[in-house]
Amino acid sequence: MFILMISKNLIKIYILSITIMCLFQYLHSFNSRINHRSFSKKVISMKSTKSETINESGIVKMDEIVNLCKRRGFIFQSSEIYNAMAGFFDYGPLGVELKNNIKKLWWRDHVQRRDDIVGLDSSIISSSSIWKASGHVAGFSDPMVDCKVTRLRYRADQVFWGKLETDAGNEVCYVSVLESEVMLEEATKAALKIAKKAGISGPFKPIELKDLTEASTDIYDKIPSPATGEPGQLTPPRDFNLMFKTDVGALSDDSSIAYLRPETAQGIFTNFLNVQRTARKKVPFGIAQIGKAFRNEITPRNYIFRSREFEQMEIEYFIPPDDDIWEKYHNEWIDTAWNWLLSIGLKSEYMYKCVHAKDKLAHYARACTDITFNFPFGISELMGIAARGNYDLTQHSNASGKLLEYFDPVTNIKYIPHVIEPSIGVDRLFLALLVSSYNEEVIDNETRVVLKFQPSIAPIKAAVLPLVNNKPEISEKALELYNIIKKQYNCEYDTSGAIGRRYRRADEIGIPFCLTIDFDSLVDNTVTLRDRDTMKQIRIPINEVMSYITKQIET
Repeated sequence: MFILMISKNLIKIYILSITIMCLFQYLHSFNSRINHRSFSKKVISMKSTKSETINESGIVKMDEIVNLCKRRGFIFQSSEIYNAMAGFFDYGPLGVELKNNIKKLWWRDHVQRRDDIVGLDSSIISSSSIWKASGHVAGFSDPMVDCKVTRLRYRADQVFWGKLETDAGNEVCYVSVLESEVMLEEATKAALKIAKKAGISGPFKPIELKDLTEASTDIYDKIPSPATGEPGQLTPPRDFNLMFKTDVGALSDDSSIAYLRPETAQGIFTNFLNVQRTARKKVPFGIAQIGKAFRNEITPRNYIFRSREFEQMEIEYFIPPDDDIWEKYHNEWIDTAWNWLLSIGLKSEYMYKCVHAKDKLAHYARACTDITFNFPFGISELMGIAARGNYDLTQHSNASGKLLEYFDPVTNIKYIPHVIEPSIGVDRLFLALLVSSYNEEVIDNETRVVLKFQPSIAPIKAAVLPLVNNKPEISEKALELYNIIKKQYNCEYDTSGAIGRRYRRADEIGIPFCLTIDFDSLVDNTVTLRDRDTMKQIRIPINEVMSYITKQIET
């Protein structure tokens, strides 16, 4: 009898637990329907969650960018499982999409939407005579120094030295620092520390920093190594050619020497007549190219900003040689470049124009203006717009014996055109876009990391999210929408975790739109569309989703 009573009680408990579980599931479903319910079949704005931006006043730290890129699959260090290889990087699933979007938009806006520019894809390896004629074999080098003790290697123009003197002009010490935004502060601090240790008190003259290439031989041995802090340990600067050398063919001798191209420009110059004649272009016109370039940097640094393998987007825009017109074209290209960078999402407050002084120009250049950007490590060159004159075409004409001239059908005059060269690195622009897009916001006491890419540049355009994963009819409708979108745009289908967690994952990789399929979608054929930047939600018919997304991307 006692055993029978226990059995009945166990059955009651079991039935009660089943009832509670069913009730909980119903309430969860009901709550989800309320949260995503639309009050009309028309598009309706919904109130967004209040947020507070916590990093709008400053540049994102480099470590945050690097960690995000590794964690979410934008960029990996090359050969990582073999302790990595300095100066080389691999682009992951999201990185290659973002990189391709950058190149696609650049090509669309500079080639496909213009009548005066055509494209080219020249080979990475070409005749070594090209690089001799262009001056790269003899002069494409950086000054290099070594620390004799640590064997560390530096670019001489990136090591800065200064002398601390008293106001009376008495020499106290020499210091050296590596180039950075705070190098003057570091040098001053180090010098005052040495003075204090030596028992020398001020007042002192302000320290003036110069790079090692400006150090005279009589003081060079007084300059300490930045690695050890001790003088007399740096080798004299010597030239280091930046081109990667290789051999072509079965034999390895002087005749087989070739180089991986250090820039894409020379392939354009040597193909000038081929392109001009076959494309039937009249000056002024341009030739555009996107391609890999290789430079054996002494000290690759700042992540993908300065690497040994990189990608360039360059235009050589050929103009008449008249002295009174080159400035007009140069200024037009500066404005074009500036406006294009803004159009793809760079922040204007991070951008600057730097005009090269006449005495700092290459011997053949008429002018050069850099568009610089405030990266986490400081303001550095992002893009250059140079007026190169006719140096390159003239050099190749003389070296090859084939005149690279243009015949003007209007004036019946032959001449070697001059060139305006807008040039930008894809990798540097990639980094600048990450810096411009990165935001951290506090929402309900939680930090939201979001990449606010322009929809046109975002690696993934939309995420389709079924509200629950245990309802086949919801999953089926979600997959149907996903398959429609991915025919035109890169799209993600995510079923893992709560809907809020999925939103955060999408925000962190810059997906502009999240589309949630819920219970109401089965009734009225609508979805909840959430905007990444504002977090506002609207209810929109499924058959209008593609037109809505396309309008945001193409605008």
